[in-house]
Amino acid sequence: MHIELRHLRTIRAIQQAGGLARAAEMLNMTQSALSHQVAGLEDQAGMELFVRRSKPMRLSAAGQRMLRAAERILPEITALEEEFRALRSGKTGRLHIAIQCHACFDWLFPVLELFRHAWPEVDVDIRAGLAFEPFPALAREEVDLVISSNPEPLPGIVAQPLFDYAPTLIASAQNALAAKTMIEAEDLRDQTLITYPVGRDKLDVFTDLLTPARVEPAGQRHVELTAVILMLVGSNRGVAVLPDWVIREVTSNPDYITRPLAPGNVTRRLYACLREDDVARPFMAHFLKLARSEPVKLQRP
Repeated sequence: MHIELRHLRTIRAIQQAGGLARAAEMLNMTQSALSHQVAGLEDQAGMELFVRRSKPMRLSAAGQRMLRAAERILPEITALEEEFRALRSGKTGRLHIAIQCHACFDWLFPVLELFRHAWPEVDVDIRAGLAFEPFPALAREEVDLVISSNPEPLPGIVAQPLFDYAPTLIASAQNALAAKTMIEAEDLRDQTLITYPVGRDKLDVFTDLLTPARVEPAGQRHVELTAVILMLVGSNRGVAVLPDWVIREVTSNPDYITRPLAPGNVTRRLYACLREDDVARPFMAHFLKLARSEPVKLQRP
């Protein structure tokens, strides 16, 4: 038996209308064509689907069974059609994000708050478990965007620049480094360095300052949360190098000092990496716009 969606719509329309004439109007077809379609469907089924002698016209037991299938299937088809229309118009989609930057949460959450109001039908998630291998996950379509200052070149993946930032040392006002106007690698040789728990190749203080100078800090302490790093630094239990958008909130706090890294004007660039085919999606373009403009507000003194 070959059942098409039009057959299910016919069964539902006749049940709702109570007769062929009104059902034909609902389906925008002639009564003759509708009657012919019903007869063909009954031939396929090998049994009557309607009790024609009744008024209004009612379904037989077999017709009731088909109606239950129509009432289950047709709403799903309608919802699927709506979803595809929304996808074509760019109103819906998925934005699952992996982050290679612990401190990025400080600006990412305000960006996502603005984004969700503009794109309520887009499924947004942060895939923290994929932070260590985000680029293979991006290629496998397990995530849709990777935020990183070290984009990996992969076929079909593009790195969209977001904004530049200045890695800046933050220390207690009681620390000896308070006497310095600029921080050199040697200044950290006798300091405990507090960092996020990631590889040195992902930490600006190593890539831009210590590793090129072949200097090791006296100690290194791994801390997950930015707020805890700031608390430990304020207690003079170590120093940290953080992006400028993080230290903005403590620049006026007398417990802290901030200093640029030598030789001065050291900057890094943050990127949003995504699949080439996704760049033109309207919601993705809007996210990129927000991710370029909103963090800059946090960098301003």
